[in-house]
Amino acid sequence: MSDRREARAARGVDSASVATQSAGWLQRARARIPGGVNSPVRAFRAVGGEPLVVRRAAGAEIEDVDGNRFLDFVGSWGPLILGHAHPEVVAAVREAAGRGTSYGALCPQEVELAERVTAAYPGLEQVRFVSSGTEATMSAIRLARGATGRDLIVKFSGCYHGHADHLLVAAGSGLATLGRPDSAGVPAAFAERTRVLPLDDVDALEELFAGEGDAIAAVIIEPLPANNGLLVQRPAFLRALRELTARHGSLLIFDEVITGFRLGSGGAAAGTGITPDLATFGKVIGGGLPVGAFGGATGTMRHLAPEGPVYQAGTLSGNPVAMAAGLATLEVLERDDGWRRLETLGKKLDEALAPVIAASPLPLQLVRQGSIFWLALQAGEPPRSAAALDPQAPARYAPLFHALLGAGIYLAPSAYEVGFLSLAHDEQHIERFAAALRVALGECP
Repeated sequence: MSDRREARAARGVDSASVATQSAGWLQRARARIPGGVNSPVRAFRAVGGEPLVVRRAAGAEIEDVDGNRFLDFVGSWGPLILGHAHPEVVAAVREAAGRGTSYGALCPQEVELAERVTAAYPGLEQVRFVSSGTEATMSAIRLARGATGRDLIVKFSGCYHGHADHLLVAAGSGLATLGRPDSAGVPAAFAERTRVLPLDDVDALEELFAGEGDAIAAVIIEPLPANNGLLVQRPAFLRALRELTARHGSLLIFDEVITGFRLGSGGAAAGTGITPDLATFGKVIGGGLPVGAFGGATGTMRHLAPEGPVYQAGTLSGNPVAMAAGLATLEVLERDDGWRRLETLGKKLDEALAPVIAASPLPLQLVRQGSIFWLALQAGEPPRSAAALDPQAPARYAPLFHALLGAGIYLAPSAYEVGFLSLAHDEQHIERFAAALRVALGECP
């Protein structure tokens, strides 16, 4: 019996009947889809057990094909800031689809969304829409290289920017190092044009720029790294990064695919007071549909085709249905004071989990920025770099994850993934989470 089935049996569910439909769907999926999933983390390999097969969702809950309901803190990995199936987003999507699902031509909705995005984000004058965060970061890197005439890219260990070849790179030995492929199928020659640095290390940053600053086209960073835990960066480090890139004529790219319009209308840029040269977006501005974007000042964006020599294109870019979902989402956030409400809910999460964490038999702390949170299963100061992560955390997290899942709480199936609050969550949901976490910690070895 799987961990999830045991947990459900403990809740009084007939263990012989649970997951019957899920098992059938998983069998069919594994026959025709590699690993049975279309994104690896969905396979639950990091925590063990069988993944969820979801048939519907509404508000703060999801329901699997066997009728089990879960309080959801994954939120489709961040875009559902209003919650699942928000009525205004659904209505906007339905109306847009009724006018046609794709034109392959300019439509009013993409102009309106571009106006909203550029008006909200610091230093942004123009934006181009794509269909994913990976496309956004890939295109921003190409634009940076084309605009500067340089080849080298700098990224940071612990930041994830999608699966484009030149960004799917891990650190080698040493501080300022040549990148090496982090995946089969990525040519070493591609990775060698990427430098990988540790987060929160000004000395390593200065050393790299002293040696290769004139060859660096761009530095890309998540200003709030949220793909490998929640690694909150010191403002002094980000300011040093801004100063060095400006001094050497390199472009600073903020990857705000997760944080853009989630931390606030101005993203992490507004929160830190640091304006990047380019920024990438996704998640929230798609309202749950596939959308990405990248943008910057007009002087940089004019290098893009059709005005400039940097080619980038996408048949479904600016798709009218996706644009409508994004517009509806931003409208609700602005009209209903959404970001303030989310911060209030985040403070309730802090308060509710504080006594649970204090009594935890495992090393545990809550790291939170706005509506993004992370249960860090380690002691000491909250980590700011990948090197500071406790390698024992995954082993601690797996039984905790399954105990919570058995109690109807759905967190990300990885110790280093973050959770998300939405406007569909309320104080009762927070209290339910805290109570379940207290019990789950008591059950963990």
